Amino acid sequence: MSVQVEKLENNMAKLTIQVGQDVLDKAMNDVYLKARNRISVPGFRKGKAPRFMIEKAYGKGIFLEDAVNEILPSEYSKAVEESGLDIVSRPNIEVTQLEPDKDLIFTAEVALRPPVTLGEYKGLEVKKQEVSVTDDEVEAVLKREQEKNARIVPVEDRPAAMDDIVTLDFEGFMDGVAFEGGKGTDHRLTLGSHSFIPGFEEKLVGAKVGEHLEIEVTFPEEYHEKSLAGRPAVFSCDIKKIETKELPELNDELAQDVAGVDTLDEYRQNVRADLLKQKEDAARREKENEAVDKAAENATIDVPDAMIETEARNMLEEFEQRMGMQGLNMKQYYQYTGQTEEKMLEDYKPGALKRIRTRLVLEKIAAVEEIAVSEEEIAEEIKKMAEAYSMEVSKLEESIGENGRKQLSEDLAVQKAITLITDAAKEV
Repeated sequence: MSVQVEKLENNMAKLTIQVGQDVLDKAMNDVYLKARNRISVPGFRKGKAPRFMIEKAYGKGIFLEDAVNEILPSEYSKAVEESGLDIVSRPNIEVTQLEPDKDLIFTAEVALRPPVTLGEYKGLEVKKQEVSVTDDEVEAVLKREQEKNARIVPVEDRPAAMDDIVTLDFEGFMDGVAFEGGKGTDHRLTLGSHSFIPGFEEKLVGAKVGEHLEIEVTFPEEYHEKSLAGRPAVFSCDIKKIETKELPELNDELAQDVAGVDTLDEYRQNVRADLLKQKEDAARREKENEAVDKAAENATIDVPDAMIETEARNMLEEFEQRMGMQGLNMKQYYQYTGQTEEKMLEDYKPGALKRIRTRLVLEKIAAVEEIAVSEEEIAEEIKKMAEAYSMEVSKLEESIGENGRKQLSEDLAVQKAITLITDAAKEV
């Protein structure tokens, strides 16, 4: 294999890669061995026809395309390593010579890591973040704990009121005809939750167990089911049960149960301290983001389009993985939202550019400041990752390999660069 490199404008390069005829022929033979059982040649049983007879019957190029697909990834990887280029995009590959008994020649256009000229990154002015915790915020946390520990008890001595939980059977009608999706049995509805059609929950206030109600409502104009949007309906309802939440008293006993402390005052102090820590962490992140954004804005970088397109593609794949975790594939997502792959990739490009610029600037700062990451720091990070994934440290180390350790070291250096920029920033 031989590789020629041509530097292009805007931090792009073109690799011309020539793969020997012997390599291509071996790949064609491998394809032949895999495919021969599926190919019919007169006079031979399937799987028994020699390669030259199949090529005679179907043409010498019958195995060419599959052979190229087999060897292109590995030959491209070898060419990248031989070139010594710092490539930061997926290749745009074009086969320029593909004939039997000749070398394979293909080109790959790629983006190269662009040079970074740093601007000011120390002493940047950022907005001062005021951090405090109010009594109302503390009481809101205590209120949520009361709600979480509430008992659900039946209501027997009064009609339904707001915040009660009403169990009912219902069926919806339009012009006297039941409509699809408008029926429910043993449906539990918290009055005031706004989880039903506007106006419905309010009309259940005052209802009693065993009572039958005819409730008139109008569907919102923007209702998701277009056939119902803006139209009046009548719901026939039978009230089967009314329940309410019985909150525990806010006292020392509750504090002992939910927080393992002796007194309610001590619990309040802990809640206040936790809220303060959360706000301080959030303020620190705000300061980091503002300082890093300004450092990136002050730098000069000519980011190639191919690098942006590659990062946008990476972002789309990350989104696809998140959808998969929710049980959706991208085909379904596109159908539900009216989006397209092309539109999403285009929408991701501004964020991709920002992500690229930020990373490149932080890497450059880490290099200029000679930020080092020790083996102990890498080991500690791997230990944290192993705990997070419930894995043995040795198994995780084996799975990430040397490339993973290198990436981890770079990530830690970038994090140190963020800390350096943030600590040097001036709050105004």
